[in-house]
Amino acid sequence: MSAVDKKLQELGITLPTPAAPVANYVPFVRTGNLVIISGQLCLGLDGKLADAHKGKLGAEISPEVGQQAARLCAINLLAQLKAAVGDLDNVTRCVRLGGFINAVPTFAALAPVMNGASDLMVEVLGDAGRHARSTIGVAELPLDACVEVEGMFEVK
Repeated sequence: MSAVDKKLQELGITLPTPAAPVANYVPFVRTGNLVIISGQLCLGLDGKLADAHKGKLGAEISPEVGQQAARLCAINLLAQLKAAVGDLDNVTRCVRLGGFINAVPTFAALAPVMNGASDLMVEVLGDAGRHARSTIGVAELPLDACVEVEGMFEVK
């Protein structure tokens, strides 16, 4: 078992089957030693979006639930990454995460919501999980998801 898989197991995390694209794009692109992963929604292990993760931060979604949703997005990023490289021990660094938070215009606490994804990367990858990041509030996301996260990773 790889070191990263062991860490996931210690954290009680099971990677889901990576979500298939729903339009004319691919789930990831590998170019050289970089893997760029398309935005991942906060889908559960069953591949579905829970009702608790539908809606807007600052309205029906609390910041705590938003953080949980961002964490799910990060788990889905790791599932796509594993599909791209086979063994997560081949990941040398999380380079960047981009977070999209479905929020009402007055909701300003975007960064703490995105910490759900950022914290998971550090929990799983250690110092190699520390990354650059952008987080923005958006008017709407696919399936009315409350969070979507995209990522870029350096690999062997």
